[in-house]
Amino acid sequence: MTSTTPAPDSAADALADWLSGRRDTELAALLRARPDLVVPPPATMSVLANRARQRASVFRAADELTTADFGVIDALSRLGAVDTAATRRAVLDSLSGRITAKATDRILDRLRALLLVWGPPDALRLVKAAVETVPWRVGRAVDPDTPTREELEEMLTDVNPTAAGAALELLRHCEDLITALGTAPAPALKAGGLGVRELRRLARTADLDERETALLVEVLSAAGLIARGIPDPTPPGDIDDYWAPTTSADGWLTAPTGHRWAVLAGAWLDTPRRPWLVGRRDPNDKPIAALSDEVDYPAAARDRRLILELLAEVPGSAPSPSDMRAALAWRRPRWSGRFDHDTVTETVREATTLAVLAHGSLGSPGKALLHGGDAESEMAAVIPDPVDYILVQADLTAVAPGPLVPELAERIALVADIESAGAATVYRIGEKSVRRALDAGVGADDLHALFAKHSRTPVPQSLSYLIDDVARRHGRLRAGVAASFVRADDPALLVEVLSAPVAATLALRAIAPTVAVSQAPLAELLAELRAAGFAPAGEDSSGAVLDLRPRGARLVVPRSRARYAGPIPPTDEQLATLVRTLRAGDRAASASASTSVRGDGSRTGGAATMSLLQLAVHAKRSVTLGYVDAQGVATRRIVDPVAVGGGQLEAFDPASGTVRSFVLHRVTSVALVD
Repeated sequence: MTSTTPAPDSAADALADWLSGRRDTELAALLRARPDLVVPPPATMSVLANRARQRASVFRAADELTTADFGVIDALSRLGAVDTAATRRAVLDSLSGRITAKATDRILDRLRALLLVWGPPDALRLVKAAVETVPWRVGRAVDPDTPTREELEEMLTDVNPTAAGAALELLRHCEDLITALGTAPAPALKAGGLGVRELRRLARTADLDERETALLVEVLSAAGLIARGIPDPTPPGDIDDYWAPTTSADGWLTAPTGHRWAVLAGAWLDTPRRPWLVGRRDPNDKPIAALSDEVDYPAAARDRRLILELLAEVPGSAPSPSDMRAALAWRRPRWSGRFDHDTVTETVREATTLAVLAHGSLGSPGKALLHGGDAESEMAAVIPDPVDYILVQADLTAVAPGPLVPELAERIALVADIESAGAATVYRIGEKSVRRALDAGVGADDLHALFAKHSRTPVPQSLSYLIDDVARRHGRLRAGVAASFVRADDPALLVEVLSAPVAATLALRAIAPTVAVSQAPLAELLAELRAAGFAPAGEDSSGAVLDLRPRGARLVVPRSRARYAGPIPPTDEQLATLVRTLRAGDRAASASASTSVRGDGSRTGGAATMSLLQLAVHAKRSVTLGYVDAQGVATRRIVDPVAVGGGQLEAFDPASGTVRSFVLHRVTSVALVD
């Protein structure tokens, strides 16, 4: 009768023997470099060797190899049959001097650390599946014209100040978007994204184009500053979901400038999305919506970091997109298809908008962000110190030569509108903006004092006249809560109001020559009167002017969705335990006994299992236990038997730190641990 037992895999056996001869630290380093090999934990070196040779695992390990790495793999494969010995000199000769001896040694060390190449330096062996990872046809030599990194002309640029100016612009636009969404939350599409009309509205409000607006709302969402849900207060209507600011936005708005930038830039760097896809056509020829699932791209953060790492090494302006693509293809040839022209150019554009890049180069804040430094402090160091003064001009503009201190910035923003922003911000003062300040409870005397104290230039007489003129007409008509009331110092003015069509809209009713009441809320009363051409001011019970500016809707910060980030690297302690388990599994496999022995070294048979467990209890020996639980999940663990009988094994499990019960008929194997 012909045996059907498969022939042993000599390559796997040789690899297992070679692994057994490695030091524990070397094995731990290998398992750290290839974390997929430890799930589930391999029981023996043979299991580890077979797993390390599997095609899927080898391809995963090869994903981050460079073209030079693949050149060495290709050279090894061309020296003879796969898995045959090859010397370093033969590799060098095969590469015909395209890679130096020192570089070859480093590459071989890297391949050996990934277990794609193994064996002593003078007898290297190649894992068979590694040949299939080479992006070009096996047998082709490394292309001598493949670019390494082009020598780029160095340009003297002032990167940090430019990045600082871009950061201030970024923050201002994000503040505007948060305010706009707080004032009027945007209805979410049924699929969850942001509609084209809403995106256009936000773009007009923030004075941006739609492409930049899409990027910023994506970044605000990634940072948790806006989210989808039902805000408080809820807008009128029967819409189920809105995009609105979260409660986290309030803390972000008042945080230091460096921190605010770092939150946004860090969120962009790590988001698994491609914001630049917004507005492009999907396979059904429909535009891709901002904040929709179609923008998801799991490899986006990894690609983004690789592009920035390339630019971090470039002294001066960025190379052309074609040069960048060639350099990226050299570094990650297996990823080269992902780095098309759009991916490279749009990533650079987004990084520039986020102030990570300036003039095509990373400044110190961008480098700190990319390499795990203190990006917040680096940005704070390059942003100009805030100033506490402005320069008021005769044309009713005020120039802030740098970022204003927070208190002054808030007061100036109340009485003036931003006309242009940048390193120096220009504000425009007009009748509407002065009335806005008066509506918020700031008196005319306060405005005169504000400009007199903080303007480094003489306050023009035209500004003083403007403030006095608006203040003289402002507040002559007062409104309060009755639900609400209207009070006028001049009875003729109240008669004028009651004669206007707005009186019917508000159902105003005179109760005195200078007082009328309405059932409309105070905010609605003020809005309708102002729309009718009057200039009322809100007042409290003492007659003081109220600041009734809306604070905007807010969402409670939602719980962020879990994102798959790849295998979790094992800890040093877990690796040490796993190496000990592998050693014990090998010792068990080599032990001999009168009972039947499986290939992994465990005993079979009920009597043999009971005998071995009883021996372990009396001798206080640890055992490797194979076990299948009630759900049919097979596990293998090292335990310390405490008692055995009645169909149960009581054993201390070091992994959980407790004594556990195991049903004996579910025990599949037992092996003593030496």
